[in-house]
Amino acid sequence: MKISGYIIDLFKKEIYKGCIKIKENIIEDVVIENNSEERYIVAGLIDSHIHIESSMLVPSRFAEAAVKHGTVAVVCDPHEIANVLGTDGVEFMIDNGRKVPLKFFFGAPSCVPATSFEESGAKIGIRELRKLLAKDEVKYLSEMMNFPGVINDDREVIRKIKIAKEMNKPVDGHAPGLRGEKLEIYIRAGISTDHESISLEEAREKIEMGMKIQIREGSAARSLDSMHCLLAENPEKLMLCSDDLHPEMLEKGHINLLVKRLLALGYDIFDILRIAIVNPVEHYGLDAGMLRKGDKADFIVIDNPAEFNVEETWIEGKKVYDGKNVSFESPVVRPVNNFNSGIINGDDIAVRQKKGKVRVIDAVDGELVTGTYEWTIPGAGGMLKCDTGKDILKIVVKDRYKDSDPAVAFIRGFGLKSGAFASSVAHDSHNIIAVGADDLSICTAINRIVDMKGGLVVCNKGDCSEIQLEVGGIMSDVPCGTMAEKYKKLTDLVQDMGCKLKSPFMTLSFMALLVIPELKISDKGLFDGNKFEFVGLYI
Repeated sequence: MKISGYIIDLFKKEIYKGCIKIKENIIEDVVIENNSEERYIVAGLIDSHIHIESSMLVPSRFAEAAVKHGTVAVVCDPHEIANVLGTDGVEFMIDNGRKVPLKFFFGAPSCVPATSFEESGAKIGIRELRKLLAKDEVKYLSEMMNFPGVINDDREVIRKIKIAKEMNKPVDGHAPGLRGEKLEIYIRAGISTDHESISLEEAREKIEMGMKIQIREGSAARSLDSMHCLLAENPEKLMLCSDDLHPEMLEKGHINLLVKRLLALGYDIFDILRIAIVNPVEHYGLDAGMLRKGDKADFIVIDNPAEFNVEETWIEGKKVYDGKNVSFESPVVRPVNNFNSGIINGDDIAVRQKKGKVRVIDAVDGELVTGTYEWTIPGAGGMLKCDTGKDILKIVVKDRYKDSDPAVAFIRGFGLKSGAFASSVAHDSHNIIAVGADDLSICTAINRIVDMKGGLVVCNKGDCSEIQLEVGGIMSDVPCGTMAEKYKKLTDLVQDMGCKLKSPFMTLSFMALLVIPELKISDKGLFDGNKFEFVGLYI
């Protein structure tokens, strides 16, 4: 097979008329030739760090959407499903991903459970980790979120890193705000990447100490605007990633949108494609072609280098997207799950009012980091109610793995004037989480999720709308467009109730992410991510 056009050569850093000759799934040769084909051929794009589960789609359904945007491979951390189902969850992801052309490369989750401060569905210890790292599809040790464990020389944490190094597999990092001497200890342990830098100065310091920075543009956390100048400084030290991408964003685009934005900002196309293709392939040792003789025939056809509109996607010598349709079908999925929660009532989430100050989680739109707001209560007696005038709502987390009492606190930044919404997508352990303006709506939303054994629910004035997530309570076997439409409907309903956030469900899911400072909540109570300890509701 021969395909002609303008070749965008990532290594010669040239664009020239030529053709690629394909034999079976390999590029047999790339040659210069005169031709009249007005199309451009370039290696396919790669997401260097993503949690597929955040799309709420199983891998095969994710693949149907991603190839339309020129993605040929993803480096994914199955941390979310692992927290629900352990190695069985990781095996599910690998097996489902094998059944479609998109190349799924996985990490072995390093922190399952993420912390000991929340109820989780599984544990991945040393033995399980070693087995996962031995698999061909598992290319690295997933993000080491327990940076205090690394810094304090925790025995099990250090053993996990050592095993990965012995097997010549890189270790991903996760260290928001870590700088100076502690950062040096963290990197010296063998951790090579980070996608959690809070500031540009922090990212620069990490690069200076030898790390590669993954510029992240996802549904809740976005750093391209603040970090893109690094491309002019250290293109050899950067990669692009989405981390968490909800279905409505995946439907619109993937890494191709980041490439387009960087082109519009005037950066050199070869530097852009280096961080979108070459760096992740080389860093993780991926079996993904880069348009060279002997490589796998993984490439895309675009209209031109300035617009970068994807017209075709090819994986291992087969056209998987022709500009309109995807050539493969998603396999039948047999759902797996781990859900044992019981229902709740208003008494379970009632909070007695005391005089003093209440710790309130301060959520920020588009950020994983939260603050702490001190809410002054004028007097004692009765039950402490939400104050929608001050944007102070109730937040509840219910253990989904066993029937224990829920944790209750307060939060601001969501802006609800009525009703509640809830989700069984709550990083990292995926217990049930809900925010609402009244107890009845909160209980109704949580109980509906219990009935479905996982999903998203919006309840307001007695009316409820929902999405069932039958796979692990965090994913579903439906097309991306279907999920995007349902998800947008729920988002619109939440925003109609007064919510100010662009991605309310995504932001809600991170309010239980204890490893990101400052104040968060687990099924066991309020948690201070700076001190790494529980704190009381009242100060």
